[in-house]
Amino acid sequence: MKAKKIWANLGVENLDRTTKFYNDLGFEPNGHNTNEELRSFLFGDDNFIIHFFIKERFKWAVNDEMANLKLGNEIIFSLSAESKDEVDQWLIVVKKAGGVIFAEPQDYGAGYFFGFSDPDGHKFNVLYWPK
Repeated sequence: MKAKKIWANLGVENLDRTTKFYNDLGFEPNGHNTNEELRSFLFGDDNFIIHFFIKERFKWAVNDEMANLKLGNEIIFSLSAESKDEVDQWLIVVKKAGGVIFAEPQDYGAGYFFGFSDPDGHKFNVLYWPK
């Protein structure tokens, strides 16, 4: 068996807040997936999809409670950058959009990164790694 596509489904408290945040970061809405329970965005050149469901719908889908992201995390999404300067530019945009910086810009091996959380606590890092 071979999976054709993979995407992520995350739960959020407020769809309008989530939509504004990811719009402010410049991500493209996945237009056909927009309703009162779901907003969806495309990430990267391959259009990785992240669906953001209202908490109640997400809990229904997993038949369980959502994780409390204030206590810990299970995943961190990585966004690639072309240079250290681009990482620093992302930092400015993320701060302006209201993201929470949990790791300040820093060198990591041959690379450079910083980490942020969206308004619901989902974690991302922006990483430059030279080829």
